[in-house]
Amino acid sequence: MEKKIRVLVAKPGLDGHDRGAKVVARALRDAGFEVIYTGLRQTPEQIAEAALQEDVNVVAMSILSGAHPHLFPKVVDLVRNKNGMKDVLIIGGGVIPEGDIPALKEAGIAEVFTPGTPTSDVVDFIKANVKA
Repeated sequence: MEKKIRVLVAKPGLDGHDRGAKVVARALRDAGFEVIYTGLRQTPEQIAEAALQEDVNVVAMSILSGAHPHLFPKVVDLVRNKNGMKDVLIIGGGVIPEGDIPALKEAGIAEVFTPGTPTSDVVDFIKANVKA
């Protein structure tokens, strides 16, 4: 029996809107992934701890508040350096200006999905990039 890919869907910061995150979480679940949703207003520390406790393959963050330049890299640092989870794929999405994407990728975000991205693109990216 093949082990399912485990994805933590997280909403960092004070962003109070999670409709998009729930749509993505459902699409990932429908694609056969195990999905853990953190709920709203999570700190980077809470997200990193949940990733460790749930032994996930992917951390997928969604943000609309504009705090992504600070919060996304902090989660990457905590997951990779504090928790030692070097093989976890970390992706982000939400309302993120195109000009901010290169810095996020440099900080360790594998891919950034902006509004209007088909959920199938997220599914395909995860399937292509999760290390077995």
